[in-house]
Amino acid sequence: MPALYVMIPAALLIVAIAVYIFFWAVDSGQYDDLDGPAHSILFDDQDPNHKAAVDEASGEPQKTDDKAPPHA
Repeated sequence: MPALYVMIPAALLIVAIAVYIFFWAVDSGQYDDLDGPAHSILFDDQDPNHKAAVDEASGEPQKTDDKAPPHA
């Protein structure tokens, strides 16, 4: 029984910390773009069309990169 006097406040403290971390993550924008990573896995990292599609989706101007990919 005396263990419950320690375990219950410890459990409540852990839950409070978890809730604080969750709200911090939401406020800091960790969950703003849930679709981007899911779509980016479908494209090759070295594909120049992939970077253009990401820039187009985010509204940023397209950047040109004149160097060839390392596997070319």
